[in-house]
Amino acid sequence: MTTQFQPKDETLRRIYSLTEKDMKECAAHLMIGGGTRGGPVLHHGKGVRVWDANGREYIDCTSQSWALYLGYCNQEIWGAINEHAQNMTHVHQGFDTLPRFALARRLAGIMPPGMSRVSFVPTSGLALEGCMKLALKNRPGSSHFMCLWDSYHGATLGTMGASWISTRSAGSYAGGSRFVPMTRQFVRAPNPYCYRCPFGLKSGSCNLMCARMLELTIQKGVNGPPAGLLIEPLQASGGQICFPKRYVEEVREICTKYEVPLIFDEIQTFARIGKWTAAEYFGVTPDFIGLGKAIGGGMPLGVTVVRDGLHGFEPDAEELHTFANNSLSQIGSLKMIDMIERDKLLDHVNRMGAYLNEGLLKLRREFPEMGDIRQVGLHIGVEFVKDPEGKEPLNDAAKRIRDEAMNRGAIFGLAGVRKNLLKVKPPLIVSQAECDEILRIFGETLRAVLR
Repeated sequence: MTTQFQPKDETLRRIYSLTEKDMKECAAHLMIGGGTRGGPVLHHGKGVRVWDANGREYIDCTSQSWALYLGYCNQEIWGAINEHAQNMTHVHQGFDTLPRFALARRLAGIMPPGMSRVSFVPTSGLALEGCMKLALKNRPGSSHFMCLWDSYHGATLGTMGASWISTRSAGSYAGGSRFVPMTRQFVRAPNPYCYRCPFGLKSGSCNLMCARMLELTIQKGVNGPPAGLLIEPLQASGGQICFPKRYVEEVREICTKYEVPLIFDEIQTFARIGKWTAAEYFGVTPDFIGLGKAIGGGMPLGVTVVRDGLHGFEPDAEELHTFANNSLSQIGSLKMIDMIERDKLLDHVNRMGAYLNEGLLKLRREFPEMGDIRQVGLHIGVEFVKDPEGKEPLNDAAKRIRDEAMNRGAIFGLAGVRKNLLKVKPPLIVSQAECDEILRIFGETLRAVLR
């Protein structure tokens, strides 16, 4: 176990001396609008590991909502942030700063060619809303946005309508359905979920029916010109679904043909798939990219990226947020990007992802209930089924596997709409020895739950 945190500040000492009784009293005042609550009370972390308030250790395969790319409390990142915090913290977005200048240029250098302008906001959802604003600005007269089945793009009033939580995708209406009168309504088209093709076709001989349906929906299912198509090139909450390259290319061609702005939600794909962007991975340049989660190096940050030649934001309150110019997050982002490049972590991501995939495939020989393993870099999902032929989802078993693994010292994630899917997405710095530990705990867990 790492050394317990011994705070010097009086307020911090009071916080970290809360008893079990104190925590129960505090919890009674707290509302949580999402996530899977009821697990351990996390106390401190280092690298890929985290400890709870009782001193139990876990290897974290969720990177805390996929946001800690370089692990907990990375010394170099927080050293840079702490040093900068002695010089400057909050700045209104109307004032330029050196960190904002530097990060704008740095991001322009790693985005796809021809995407060289960025806008900063406090969170991921606002970054996607920024993409939507600019899509509307560049597509005058349009009103309806499009997205794909089972997508998740956030829970703001602007993005909730594009997320599965507003539909019956998971078998019942979830939280997003309660706010339908105030959410933007999206027109949905089929996602390329090859493992469970909704048309009953086989990958490779399907003529990309999902892309054909997208084009037909644009032609016949949207009133007026579509304002934009919002997609995750790898659906995460939708089931860790990696889209076929030819499908993404077709989507770009269709959007170009009908002048529909194409928005890539890269909030979970940035760097995690072994390339800076999914746009680079697929060789497809969208019109807008939304970045978030890990982009701030562990600090809150969202980024809207726009293709050159399109209208961007103008300084007349089109996009105005008090904490849009968070210099601490900008420093965290710059330091993280420098370290990813310096330590060749994109190559490391591909190696460790392939290593984990090989280990999971070996486990599948023993456990055919692991119906499908979907892996690109460290963007990994395992879909559990009763048997490989019938593919009946093992929803309850997946939750028991997650809970049992946590009892054994590993934290895995559950997918949103796919209740039978387990996510394996550790920090990008995970070592081969730590991958072996993940696979060992995973195998022990499967034997305990499934056998």
